[in-house]
Amino acid sequence: MTKMVFATNNAHKLEEVKAMLGDEFALLSLADIGCTADIPETGATFEHNAKQKSDYIVEHFQMDCFADDSGLEIDALQGEPGVYSAHYSGSRDMEQNIALVLQKLGANTNRTARFRTVISLSIAGQQHFFDGAVEGDIISDGRGTAGFGYDPIFIPKGYEQTFAEMPAEQKNKISHRAIAVEKLVAFLRSLR
Repeated sequence: MTKMVFATNNAHKLEEVKAMLGDEFALLSLADIGCTADIPETGATFEHNAKQKSDYIVEHFQMDCFADDSGLEIDALQGEPGVYSAHYSGSRDMEQNIALVLQKLGANTNRTARFRTVISLSIAGQQHFFDGAVEGDIISDGRGTAGFGYDPIFIPKGYEQTFAEMPAEQKNKISHRAIAVEKLVAFLRSLR
């Protein structure tokens, strides 16, 4: 079984990715390896932020690692909140972040958006990137209690439920992170 570090402290992301990886890979969190540092995410792109995190683990722990950066891009807001999704309102409080998104959108009828993920894999001294995106629309009032982040206000294209209304198994099959993780897993399997 291949051991990999997933450079995250987000328990929701960790559960989601563990469910997608199955038994082939032993996934270690930052807590599992004793990393308590606040790893910087100072880049202007998802790619840069993901790379910063995976590079940090390789440099400080000498372990193969992958890290992701993801966010919500809303067309009417010129791609915001983007890389600032987690603290868009100046806080990590998602209710405040969602409220700011909805306030900025106001009565705008263009509600198209996408969730994007970029994974940076640092393995055997090499860097690889995998991306995933899911298109959809932003609704005016949040619905659902599953999921996390902006899930209550995002309806993926072709569905009537928000990500927060979907069972985890369904979301994990179609999400931006699922698409990127599938590419990551296919690559890792190709190395065997």
